[in-house]
Amino acid sequence: MDPVAAAPHRPFAVIVMGVSGSGKSTIGGRLAEILGVPFLEGDQFHPKANIDKMTAGIPLHDEDRWPWLDRLGEAIGQAARAKGGVVNASSALKRSYRARLVAAAGMPIRFICLFGDKELIASRLQKRKGHYMPPALLDSQLADFEKPLPSENALILDLGSDVETLVAEALADIRAYAG
Repeated sequence: MDPVAAAPHRPFAVIVMGVSGSGKSTIGGRLAEILGVPFLEGDQFHPKANIDKMTAGIPLHDEDRWPWLDRLGEAIGQAARAKGGVVNASSALKRSYRARLVAAAGMPIRFICLFGDKELIASRLQKRKGHYMPPALLDSQLADFEKPLPSENALILDLGSDVETLVAEALADIRAYAG
């Protein structure tokens, strides 16, 4: 697909969100590729201390996340303004985290929430190699997860669908949102 024809007409920021193993990076990466905009992997903005905690199986607390969310939100806003758009993959589990990302970005953000069956997510985590997030932290992520409200500018997708269906649904939503 021609990225120029696929890209919306005004600067936009999209966060593909959900718990670890929901497919955020896969879906987000494909969307960024199709739209011809930068893809920011939220995990790359975590400080080493956060990664060390998660690697050790210790859940992060809000105090651990605030600096990460601020740094990530700023990068999202900068990329969207500089490049015309950006797609990010990050958990954004709580409403307060999503609000913090929007504030740090300094612009509206469209959230694409990947939500679904715990057993499906757990099986994906078991198969994943080389990621610091252990499957044992899934329960803590699910406990923190707050499904977006209608007022939060979010589309909720069932992650039980195949990747191409999810990408197509998200792409149609982004075009309608940012068109």
